[in-house]
Amino acid sequence: MSALPAPAVPPSPRSHPLVFVVAGVAVAIAVALGLWGIVFLQAGALAAPYAPRAEDGHLEQPVTLDSGDAAMANLDPALLAGLREAADAAAADGVTFEVTSGWRTKRYQQWLLEDAVREYGSEEIALQWVAPPDRSHHVTGDAVDIGPLDAQSWLIEHGAAWGLCQIYANERWHFELATTAGGSCPALVENAAG
Repeated sequence: MSALPAPAVPPSPRSHPLVFVVAGVAVAIAVALGLWGIVFLQAGALAAPYAPRAEDGHLEQPVTLDSGDAAMANLDPALLAGLREAADAAAADGVTFEVTSGWRTKRYQQWLLEDAVREYGSEEIALQWVAPPDRSHHVTGDAVDIGPLDAQSWLIEHGAAWGLCQIYANERWHFELATTAGGSCPALVENAAG
């Protein structure tokens, strides 16, 4: 009788520990990448940073009161009407109004606040210059920033005739309808922090 060779037995995975190590490392990497992607994509960390746009109320340069920009189009109609009437009177004195900022989205206002925190190094100081979105009258269309300096000075002196008042002592450019036409403006608030 002839002896047949023994059938070939495939090697046991236990005999090659390297297979387990490679498979384990591959699974660990896949899980880590999956979790990293979920966490960072949900947090927006991989999204492009926010940059304010015209539709957010951002103005690249000052505009006239008749501009069709979102910053103007979304202002309270009574505020805009008062500004136009005041601008006509100021023009008779040789003064021209420019709008440097008007209505803003909440997102744009939040971006301005975060930018101010970076610039000033503290939230406490930043809040003196930039109100949070839930308190900003720019977000509601009830505030406008005016330039240049001669227009600010003219509006501080004469604006109450149209109900327009400087609001903050540290922001001579910021105006709101804060009284009835011909009334007296309220006392200035120290800054945007209140």
